[in-house]
Amino acid sequence: MWGWGTQAGRLRMERRAELIAQGARLAPGIKALEIGCGTGLFTEYFSRSGGHLIALDVSPELLTKALGRRLPEDRVHFHIGRFEDYRFENPAFPTWMNGPFDAVIGSSVLHHLDLSAAMDKIRDLLKLGGWLSFAEPNLLNPQVFIERNFRRFFPYVSPDETAFIRWPLRTLLKRRGFDEITIIPFDWLHPATPPPWIPWVEQFGKIIERSPVLREFSGSLLIRARRSR
Repeated sequence: MWGWGTQAGRLRMERRAELIAQGARLAPGIKALEIGCGTGLFTEYFSRSGGHLIALDVSPELLTKALGRRLPEDRVHFHIGRFEDYRFENPAFPTWMNGPFDAVIGSSVLHHLDLSAAMDKIRDLLKLGGWLSFAEPNLLNPQVFIERNFRRFFPYVSPDETAFIRWPLRTLLKRRGFDEITIIPFDWLHPATPPPWIPWVEQFGKIIERSPVLREFSGSLLIRARRSR
Protein backbone atom coordinates (compact mmCIF):
# COMPACT_ATOMS: atom_id res chain seq x y z
CA MET A 1 0.00 0.00 0.00
CA TRP A 2 1.26 3.46 -0.88
CA GLY A 3 1.55 5.84 2.05
CA TRP A 4 2.98 9.26 2.79
CA GLY A 5 6.62 8.36 2.08
CA THR A 6 6.71 9.27 -1.62
CA GLN A 7 7.07 12.81 -2.91
CA ALA A 8 3.44 12.82 -4.02
CA GLY A 9 2.42 11.31 -0.68
CA ARG A 10 4.15 14.08 1.26
CA LEU A 11 2.51 16.78 -0.85
CA ARG A 12 -0.85 15.10 -0.39
CA MET A 13 -0.31 14.91 3.38
CA GLU A 14 0.69 18.57 3.64
CA ARG A 15 -2.37 19.74 1.75
CA ARG A 16 -4.66 17.51 3.79
CA ALA A 17 -3.15 18.70 7.07
CA GLU A 18 -3.47 22.34 6.01
CA LEU A 19 -7.14 21.91 5.09
CA ILE A 20 -7.94 20.13 8.37
CA ALA A 21 -6.13 22.86 10.35
CA GLN A 22 -8.01 25.59 8.50
CA GLY A 23 -11.34 23.87 9.10
CA ALA A 24 -10.60 23.60 12.83
CA ARG A 25 -9.45 27.24 13.07
CA LEU A 26 -6.21 26.08 14.69
CA ALA A 27 -4.24 29.01 16.10
CA PRO A 28 -2.41 30.04 19.27
CA GLY A 29 -4.67 29.56 22.26
CA ILE A 30 -6.91 27.02 20.53
CA LYS A 31 -7.28 23.71 22.39
CA ALA A 32 -7.76 20.67 20.12
CA LEU A 33 -8.08 16.91 20.41
CA GLU A 34 -6.59 14.86 17.58
CA ILE A 35 -8.09 11.38 17.21
CA GLY A 36 -5.95 8.56 15.82
CA CYS A 37 -2.68 10.48 15.73
CA GLY A 38 -0.60 7.38 14.92
CA THR A 39 3.09 8.27 14.50
CA GLY A 40 2.38 11.97 14.98
CA LEU A 41 2.88 12.85 11.31
CA PHE A 42 -0.14 15.14 11.23
CA THR A 43 0.33 16.19 14.86
CA GLU A 44 3.68 17.70 13.93
CA TYR A 45 2.02 19.80 11.25
CA PHE A 46 -0.90 20.80 13.50
CA SER A 47 1.51 21.86 16.24
CA ARG A 48 2.89 24.58 13.97
CA SER A 49 -0.36 26.49 14.53
CA GLY A 50 0.75 27.34 18.06
CA GLY A 51 -2.34 25.72 19.56
CA HIS A 52 -2.54 23.16 22.36
CA LEU A 53 -3.01 19.55 21.26
CA ILE A 54 -4.00 16.30 22.92
CA ALA A 55 -3.05 13.60 20.39
CA LEU A 56 -4.77 10.28 21.05
CA ASP A 57 -4.08 6.78 19.71
CA VAL A 58 -4.60 3.17 20.82
CA SER A 59 -1.20 1.88 19.66
CA PRO A 60 1.79 2.12 22.03
CA GLU A 61 4.14 1.28 19.16
CA LEU A 62 2.90 4.18 17.05
CA LEU A 63 2.93 6.57 19.99
CA THR A 64 6.57 5.68 20.68
CA LYS A 65 7.36 6.94 17.18
CA ALA A 66 5.22 10.02 17.78
CA LEU A 67 7.13 10.84 20.98
CA GLY A 68 10.34 10.57 18.97
CA ARG A 69 9.30 13.71 17.10
CA ARG A 70 9.99 15.67 20.31
CA LEU A 71 7.21 18.18 19.83
CA PRO A 72 6.83 21.02 22.39
CA GLU A 73 5.72 19.36 25.63
CA ASP A 74 4.09 22.53 26.90
CA ARG A 75 1.62 22.42 23.99
CA VAL A 76 1.48 18.83 22.74
CA HIS A 77 0.60 15.77 24.79
CA PHE A 78 0.39 12.24 23.37
CA HIS A 79 -2.12 10.05 25.14
CA ILE A 80 -2.75 6.31 24.75
CA GLY A 81 -6.31 5.06 24.81
CA ARG A 82 -9.50 4.40 22.90
CA PHE A 83 -11.34 7.46 21.69
CA GLU A 84 -14.62 5.90 22.81
CA ASP A 85 -13.32 5.83 26.42
CA TYR A 86 -11.68 9.26 26.47
CA ARG A 87 -12.65 11.63 29.30
CA PHE A 88 -11.85 15.30 28.92
CA GLU A 89 -11.68 15.89 32.66
CA ASN A 90 -8.63 14.04 33.94
CA PRO A 91 -7.21 15.19 37.30
CA ALA A 92 -3.80 13.89 36.29
CA PHE A 93 -3.65 16.37 33.38
CA PRO A 94 -2.64 20.04 33.57
CA THR A 95 -5.55 22.43 33.10
CA TRP A 96 -4.81 23.08 29.43
CA MET A 97 -5.18 19.36 28.64
CA ASN A 98 -8.73 19.16 29.94
CA GLY A 99 -11.74 19.93 27.77
CA PRO A 100 -14.14 20.83 26.50
CA PHE A 101 -12.18 21.47 23.32
CA ASP A 102 -12.30 24.20 20.70
CA ALA A 103 -11.77 21.57 18.01
CA VAL A 104 -11.70 17.81 17.44
CA ILE A 105 -9.62 16.81 14.41
CA GLY A 106 -8.17 13.84 12.56
CA SER A 107 -7.16 12.29 9.26
CA SER A 108 -8.57 8.99 8.01
CA VAL A 109 -9.81 7.85 11.40
CA LEU A 110 -13.62 8.19 11.48
CA HIS A 111 -14.03 5.40 8.93
CA HIS A 112 -12.62 2.99 11.56
CA LEU A 113 -15.29 3.94 14.13
CA ASP A 114 -19.01 3.55 14.67
CA LEU A 115 -19.90 6.86 13.05
CA SER A 116 -23.10 7.64 14.94
CA ALA A 117 -21.48 6.95 18.32
CA ALA A 118 -18.33 8.83 17.30
CA MET A 119 -20.30 11.95 16.38
CA ASP A 120 -22.11 11.89 19.71
CA LYS A 121 -18.78 11.60 21.51
CA ILE A 122 -17.20 14.39 19.47
CA ARG A 123 -20.16 16.66 20.19
CA ASP A 124 -19.81 15.99 23.91
CA LEU A 125 -16.08 16.75 23.82
CA LEU A 126 -16.53 20.04 21.97
CA LYS A 127 -17.51 23.29 23.59
CA LEU A 128 -20.62 24.95 22.16
CA GLY A 129 -19.49 26.58 18.93
CA GLY A 130 -16.44 24.29 18.65
CA TRP A 131 -15.45 22.72 15.35
CA LEU A 132 -14.82 19.24 14.05
CA SER A 133 -12.51 18.94 11.05
CA PHE A 134 -11.60 15.65 9.37
CA ALA A 135 -10.45 14.23 6.05
CA GLU A 136 -11.92 10.81 5.24
CA PRO A 137 -12.13 8.42 2.24
CA ASN A 138 -14.87 9.06 -0.30
CA LEU A 139 -16.86 5.92 -1.12
CA LEU A 140 -17.71 7.27 -4.59
CA ASN A 141 -14.05 7.23 -5.57
CA PRO A 142 -13.52 4.17 -7.80
CA GLN A 143 -10.41 2.91 -6.00
CA VAL A 144 -11.99 3.34 -2.56
CA PHE A 145 -15.21 1.67 -3.71
CA ILE A 146 -13.37 -1.36 -5.11
CA GLU A 147 -11.17 -1.72 -2.01
CA ARG A 148 -14.14 -1.64 0.35
CA ASN A 149 -16.25 -4.08 -1.67
CA PHE A 150 -13.56 -6.59 -2.65
CA ARG A 151 -11.50 -6.66 0.54
CA ARG A 152 -10.04 -10.12 -0.01
CA PHE A 153 -7.92 -8.66 -2.82
CA PHE A 154 -6.69 -5.77 -0.67
CA PRO A 155 -5.24 -7.13 2.58
CA TYR A 156 -4.18 -3.66 3.75
CA VAL A 157 -7.88 -2.71 4.14
CA SER A 158 -8.86 -3.75 7.67
CA PRO A 159 -12.24 -5.40 8.35
CA ASP A 160 -13.59 -2.40 10.25
CA GLU A 161 -12.82 0.17 7.55
CA THR A 162 -15.60 1.88 5.68
CA ALA A 163 -15.89 5.11 3.65
CA PHE A 164 -18.45 7.86 3.35
CA ILE A 165 -20.86 9.47 0.92
CA ARG A 166 -21.23 13.11 1.71
CA TRP A 167 -25.01 13.58 1.58
CA PRO A 168 -25.95 10.95 4.21
CA LEU A 169 -23.01 12.18 6.30
CA ARG A 170 -24.36 15.73 6.20
CA THR A 171 -27.75 14.48 7.39
CA LEU A 172 -26.18 12.55 10.27
CA LEU A 173 -24.15 15.58 11.39
CA LYS A 174 -27.21 17.80 11.40
CA ARG A 175 -29.16 15.27 13.47
CA ARG A 176 -26.28 14.99 15.94
CA GLY A 177 -26.29 18.68 16.79
CA PHE A 178 -23.99 20.30 14.23
CA ASP A 179 -24.50 23.19 11.85
CA GLU A 180 -22.39 25.19 9.37
CA ILE A 181 -21.65 21.82 7.78
CA THR A 182 -19.40 21.67 4.74
CA ILE A 183 -18.32 18.40 3.14
CA ILE A 184 -16.07 18.98 0.15
CA PRO A 185 -14.75 16.29 -2.23
CA PHE A 186 -11.03 16.76 -2.87
CA ASP A 187 -7.77 14.88 -3.41
CA TRP A 188 -6.66 13.59 -6.83
CA LEU A 189 -2.94 13.29 -6.19
CA HIS A 190 -2.26 9.59 -5.69
CA PRO A 191 0.84 8.77 -3.58
CA ALA A 192 2.14 6.57 -6.43
CA THR A 193 2.25 9.48 -8.88
CA PRO A 194 5.76 9.69 -10.46
CA PRO A 195 7.50 12.97 -9.53
CA PRO A 196 7.62 14.33 -13.13
CA TRP A 197 3.83 13.96 -13.36
CA ILE A 198 3.00 15.69 -10.08
CA PRO A 199 2.50 19.25 -11.44
CA TRP A 200 0.19 17.95 -14.16
CA VAL A 201 -1.84 15.78 -11.79
CA GLU A 202 -2.16 18.62 -9.28
CA GLN A 203 -3.43 20.99 -11.98
CA PHE A 204 -5.78 18.35 -13.34
CA GLY A 205 -7.08 17.67 -9.85
CA LYS A 206 -7.83 21.35 -9.21
CA ILE A 207 -9.89 21.47 -12.40
CA ILE A 208 -11.86 18.36 -11.44
CA GLU A 209 -12.46 19.61 -7.89
CA ARG A 210 -14.26 22.60 -9.43
CA SER A 211 -16.39 20.39 -11.69
CA PRO A 212 -19.91 19.89 -10.21
CA VAL A 213 -20.12 16.22 -11.29
CA LEU A 214 -16.57 14.91 -11.59
CA ARG A 215 -15.55 16.21 -8.17
CA GLU A 216 -17.91 13.70 -6.53
CA PHE A 217 -15.40 10.96 -7.44
CA SER A 218 -12.48 12.58 -5.62
CA GLY A 219 -10.42 10.40 -3.31
CA SER A 220 -11.33 12.12 -0.04
CA LEU A 221 -13.92 14.24 1.73
CA LEU A 222 -13.05 17.29 3.80
CA ILE A 223 -15.56 17.42 6.67
CA ARG A 224 -16.15 20.55 8.75
CA ALA A 225 -18.99 21.29 11.15
CA ARG A 226 -19.73 23.38 14.24
CA ARG A 227 -21.36 22.17 17.43
CA SER A 228 -24.68 24.01 17.64
CA ARG A 229 -26.31 22.38 20.69
